[in-house]
Amino acid sequence: MAEPEFLKILETRVLSDDWGTLTRYRFDFRRSDGTWQEQTREAYDRGNGVTCLLHNPETDCVLLTRQFRLPVWLSGRDPFLIETPAGLLEGARPEDRMRAELIEETGYEVSRLEHLFDVHMSPGSVTEYLSFFAGTYHLQDKVAEGGGERSEGEDIEVLHVPLPEALDRIRSGEIRDAKTIILLQNLALRKTATVRS
Repeated sequence: MAEPEFLKILETRVLSDDWGTLTRYRFDFRRSDGTWQEQTREAYDRGNGVTCLLHNPETDCVLLTRQFRLPVWLSGRDPFLIETPAGLLEGARPEDRMRAELIEETGYEVSRLEHLFDVHMSPGSVTEYLSFFAGTYHLQDKVAEGGGERSEGEDIEVLHVPLPEALDRIRSGEIRDAKTIILLQNLALRKTATVRS
C-alpha cells in the first residue's frame, strides 16, 4: 500500500502474532497546518467480518445469540454478551460467510440476505471492517443445531427476542454490543418508515 502525502511510516514492529496481529507503528503525520508531527500508534488486525440481524415477521422476533466474551469480562462487565450472529471472512465473500455463520451459530438457513452497509467498528485501534446484513427467518428454516463450533471454543445460546423487548434491552443496558445495537435500531427505523409510507 502506497503511503499518502500526509503520512511517512518510520518504523513498524509486530508485538504479537497469535489470534490476530498487533503492530506498533512509528510515523510522521502532516497536520492540517502543514507541520509534521511524529506519532506512535498500535493497530490490531484480526481480519474483516460480517454480522446479520434476522427478523421473523410473523412473531416480530429477532434472532440473537449469547456467548462468553473474555475482553468484556476483563473490563469488569457481564461477559455473556447478547449479540447478532457474526464471524470473520477468512477469505470468503461476505454474503457466503454470513450464511455459513448463521447456520453454525443459530442453526437457521435463509434464502435472501440484504447487504445494508459496511462499518469500521473501532477505527482508533482495530483494522476490522464489518459488513452488515439483514434477513428474514421463519421457525421452519432451522436446518442444524447451531450453538457454534466447539473446536473453536464457541458455546452459543440462541435467543428469539421480540423486537420491542430487544429495544428495551438496549435502553436497560442488557444489550451493549455495538453491531447489535446498530442493526436493531436500523430494523426499528426501517419498520417505522414502512408504516409511514
